[in-house]
This record gives sequence, structure tokens and C-alpha cells, in this order.
Amino acid sequence: MSCFCYILECADGTYYTGWTTDPERRLSQHNRGIGSRYTRSRRPVKLVYLEPQADRRTAMKRERAIKKMARTQKQKLFS
Repeated sequence: MSCFCYILECADGTYYTGWTTDPERRLSQHNRGIGSRYTRSRRPVKLVYLEPQADRRTAMKRERAIKKMARTQKQKLFS
């Protein structure tokens, strides 16, 4: 099963990082308010970064690593 790490830019300019097996479905969930508590009040969100991962475990590790990055480091990933 292929997995992905992703970064969303929220309407307030903040970033949300997560992982999924279906990026389109997950983006839709976030924009409908059922993706996460964080993005629920910061809609609409847009996908700014998508990184394929080999498996779920790798995707979760990468998600944690991205969440530890400073905002400027995250921006470098997709600029």
C-alpha cells in the first residue's frame, strides 16, 4: 500500500502536516471539516506538499520529522 506525507496550508497561513493513503480523499475531508480538529476552524485548506512513502510506518516517521521542523524549513520543502 502506498502512503504519502503531506503539508496543508490553512486559511490563516499556518501549516498542517499529516499522512494518508489517499491524498485527494484526505484533502476533501479536511475541507469538509472532518479531517482534524486543527483544520476544522482554519478552512479552506490547500495542499502545498506531497511526498510519497514506501509504507505506513515510514510515512508516520516522516510526518513526525516534518512536524519538528521550523516553519522556514517546511517552506523550503515546497518552494
